[in-house]
Amino acid sequence: MSADLDPELEEAARKALKAFESRGWRLALAESCTGGLAAAALTAVPGSSRVVEAGVVSYSNAAKTQLLGVDPALIAAHGAVSEPVAVAMAEGIRARMGVEAAVSITGIAGPGGSEFKPEGRVCFGLARAEAPTRAWTVDFGALGRGEVRRRAALEALGALEAAARG
Repeated sequence: MSADLDPELEEAARKALKAFESRGWRLALAESCTGGLAAAALTAVPGSSRVVEAGVVSYSNAAKTQLLGVDPALIAAHGAVSEPVAVAMAEGIRARMGVEAAVSITGIAGPGGSEFKPEGRVCFGLARAEAPTRAWTVDFGALGRGEVRRRAALEALGALEAAARG
């Protein structure tokens, strides 16, 4: 175990990497509110370079547009924390990197939020070759910034593992 990595994150990363490696697949990540935490968990595991192609932290709306190709009109219509933007982020990184699967994470880790987009709301996108892109939202609640980020990274790693297994 890496001394600086949460054991639960490391285990989730190992499972995702094993599933991808067994299929000969590569992956990419587009992270916002997690700031690269999911990619850090994956790359903390020795041998991860056989599976991980890229991780992009697209924190600002401009970065989502410039690095991932998210249409600014989509952000204007739905907000950065939305399933349509999560889909566009996942599809953008997958297309740019040419990988079999990609996950995106965009949310409000806190503190803060609004009546419509509360603290702890995180939207995810999962883009796979030969499968429709999937989006979902998890309301983790006002657990504190660090815990929301950790749980969002766990959710994304679990989604990657499931994508490679099924």
